[in-house]
Amino acid sequence: MRGVNLRIVFFFLDFMVLRLGFVRLKSSLFTIFADSNISINRNRKMERRVRVRFAPSPTGPLHIGGVRTALYNYLFAKKQGGDFILRIEDTDQTRFVEGAEDYIVEAFRWLGIKFDEGVGIGGEFGPYKQSERKDIYKSYALELVEKGMAYYAFDTPEELEEKRKEAESEKKTFQYDCKTRQGLRNSLSLSEEETQELIASGMPYVIRFRFPEDEMIEFDDLIRGHVKMNSSLLDDKVLYKSDGMPTYHLANIVDDHLMEISHVIRGEEWLPSCPLHVMLYRAFGWESTMPQFAHLPLLLKPEGSGKLSKRDGDRLGFPVFPMEWKDNEDVWAGFREDGFLPEAVINFVGLLGWNPGTEQEIFSLEELVEAFSIDRISKHGARFDLEKAKWFNHQYLQKLENASLTEVFLQDLKQRGIECDFAKAETIVGLIKERCSFAKELWDNGDYFFVAPESYAEKALKKRWKEGTSERMIEIVSHLRELEDDNWAQRAEDFLMDYIKENELNMGQIMNSIRLAVVGDTRGCSMLDIFAVLGKEESLRRISVAADRINL
Repeated sequence: MRGVNLRIVFFFLDFMVLRLGFVRLKSSLFTIFADSNISINRNRKMERRVRVRFAPSPTGPLHIGGVRTALYNYLFAKKQGGDFILRIEDTDQTRFVEGAEDYIVEAFRWLGIKFDEGVGIGGEFGPYKQSERKDIYKSYALELVEKGMAYYAFDTPEELEEKRKEAESEKKTFQYDCKTRQGLRNSLSLSEEETQELIASGMPYVIRFRFPEDEMIEFDDLIRGHVKMNSSLLDDKVLYKSDGMPTYHLANIVDDHLMEISHVIRGEEWLPSCPLHVMLYRAFGWESTMPQFAHLPLLLKPEGSGKLSKRDGDRLGFPVFPMEWKDNEDVWAGFREDGFLPEAVINFVGLLGWNPGTEQEIFSLEELVEAFSIDRISKHGARFDLEKAKWFNHQYLQKLENASLTEVFLQDLKQRGIECDFAKAETIVGLIKERCSFAKELWDNGDYFFVAPESYAEKALKKRWKEGTSERMIEIVSHLRELEDDNWAQRAEDFLMDYIKENELNMGQIMNSIRLAVVGDTRGCSMLDIFAVLGKEESLRRISVAADRINL
C-alpha cells in the first residue's frame, strides 16, 4: 500500500462518491490508504513510545509563551527517551502570515532546541504541514456524519448573526448547541432528501460535531488533575469548513492519532477545547490510544493581571518574541537582537511555571532535561520578570570565554571608528565584563579606555574636586612621572598608597579625584588596571588636563 498514488486513489473515490453516494466506502477505504501512507504500524512494538509535538500556527511571530510550551515538550520527550516533533498547523489560511513559518524554524535554531522530525526535517509520519495533509481530513469528518456524531450545517453567516442579535436583544448568548440546533438549518432539522438536495446544489456547508445532551465528559490532566464538564454547556464546534479545510479541532485530533502522539502538552487556553477533543477520540474509537493531556499555566504580565502580550512588551520596553519581528511599519523587539544569549533565554523560560524543588537556578539544557518532571509544573500563572531575565543573561555572559566576547566587542569598536588590537581588547573585556549583563554594555562600561573625558560628571565633581585639588593633582603627576616605566602601573599605585598615608590625606578623596580626572566619572574598574591599560603617558596626560580644565 505504501506505493499507492493517493491522488489517483482520491480522484477515483471522489468520483464514486459523486456518482454512487458511497460515502461509507470512501471512508473505510481512506482509512486503509491513509494509515498506510502515514506509516502506521501498530504491531511495531507493544509498549507505546513517548512522542510529543509542538504545533504552532504561522499567523505571526513565535511568542515567548510558545517557546516555553515547546521547551517543556522537548524536556519531557528527552527525559523519557522519546521523540519531539514540529508540526505546522496552517489550516486557517485567512490568518496565514508570510514569513511566519521560517521565523518559527529560525527561532528554534537560534535557541538550540532540536526536533527529531517534522517540517524541514522529515520523518516517517509526514507530511508535517497540515495544508499538505488536507485530503486526509474530509473522510474523517464524513465518518462522524455517518456515525451520527456530526452533521451538515447550511446556516449562512448572516443567518447566524441574526440569531446572535436576537439573543442579545433578550440579554442572552447565542450558542449552536443541543438546545438550538433543531431550530437551525442543518441535517438534523432537515429531511435526508432536503439535505442531499442542498449538497447536490452546491450549497456551502460546514460539518459540526454533535455533542450529546447532558453527558458528563471526564478526563485526567497531568497538571490540572481530574477535569469534567457537562456536554450541554458546549457548543457544536465546526470540524470541517466550507472552504474544504478542517478546523484546528479535527485536524489536531486526526494528526495526533496518525502520528502516534502519546502526550499533548499545551497552553491553558486550550483546556476548554479538551472535552471536544476527548469526545472526538471516543467518536473515532481511538480512546485506548488517546494521548495524555497537560495544560500549562499562563505567562502573566509583569504587573497587573492578565496574559502577557506583545503590547505589554512594547509598553514596558522588553521583548516577548525570541527574535525581532517586522509587521508592516511596526518592529517588535526580540530577545536575540536585545542581546540575550539563547542559553539564558532557555534557562529563564524553563523556570517560568516549573521549579526543580531545589535552590538551583542555573541549568544547562541537558541539566533541565535531567531535572524536569511534569508534576512540578504549577497550576497557577507565572509572572514574567524582565529583571530576572537580565540576571540570567548576566550569569551566562560571565561564563563566555573572553576571546568570543572580544570578537563582538571589536565589531562594536569598528562601527565606532576605533581601531584596537585583539590583545588589548581582550584585556579590557576581562576587566569589565563582570559589570555587564549584555555584550552591548561592554562599550558603556569600557569607553574610557578609548576616549579621554571631554567633560566631568557634575555630581562627582562637586563631591570630589575640592579647593586645592588641582594643585594636589599637579604635584602627584610630577611624582608619578619620575617613576620608572617598567611595571609603572603597580609602581604608581604603591606610590599613591604611601603618599596618601605620609600626608595624612583621605584615601577616597584622592583616589576618586584621580579616577574622575582619568575616567570623567567615579565609575570603572580599579585604577591599577586602568593605569596598566592606558599606560604612563596617557594616564598622566588625562590627570594634567583635568587639573588644568577644572581649575579654570
